[in-house]
Amino acid sequence: MNNDNSIKRKQELQKFKKYLKKTAKEVCTGVRKTVAAVKEDVKTTRERDPAAKSDLEVLLLYPGVHALLAYRLAHGLYKKEHYFSARAISQTARFFTGIEIHPGATIGKGLMIDHGMGVVIGETAEIGDNCTLYQGVTLGGTGKDVGKRHPTIGNNVMVGAGAKVLGPFKIGDNTKIAANAVVLEEIPESCTAVGIPAKIVRREGKKVDNDLDQIHIPDPVAQEIKRLENRLASLEAELAALDSVAKKKKI
Repeated sequence: MNNDNSIKRKQELQKFKKYLKKTAKEVCTGVRKTVAAVKEDVKTTRERDPAAKSDLEVLLLYPGVHALLAYRLAHGLYKKEHYFSARAISQTARFFTGIEIHPGATIGKGLMIDHGMGVVIGETAEIGDNCTLYQGVTLGGTGKDVGKRHPTIGNNVMVGAGAKVLGPFKIGDNTKIAANAVVLEEIPESCTAVGIPAKIVRREGKKVDNDLDQIHIPDPVAQEIKRLENRLASLEAELAALDSVAKKKKI
């Protein structure tokens, strides 16, 4: 009997050792991935933000980097269905950074959240690689959709300060969304969206490195006014010509 108990204890001890080894391996892998991701975040910020003076400054003082670090931890818990713990981490990060990223969101590599205050990224939002979000951006839903409720952002997309992208549609690669635009429908790739609701101004070519200019982009409202002015001038010229012909006939 004692011999059987001893064998059972040895078996349990072996199982426990295997469990510890497996857990330690997973932790080490997770730490390595996290360190690599943080290095990538710091590098991305240094490349795109001319105000960043050093890696240490970015690591310690940039809320966008902190929010992404918290997101990765929360996202890992979310995928393992530890929903309460994941949300607790994301809400704590929101308190300290002003950036709310739902742990269920899917985010690619190379995302920079500049300044960040007021940024909201919804649960079913998807963000591609090498994107930039400025302060006040919302990737949200309209409240009328179920399942997939939030937008899918392609690669190399810039979303300007205060812009709102609302609904389960896609923003194409290499697209720019101007500051304070409200996007309510799909935007093709290599476009610029401006205004409320956002209107599309097509752009030729692919992404230009560090193309983060939010000011010198076309204004579709001004373009439409100009088109109407030209049309009005044309109609006035036609009326003048008809009036001249009518006067000659009377003579």
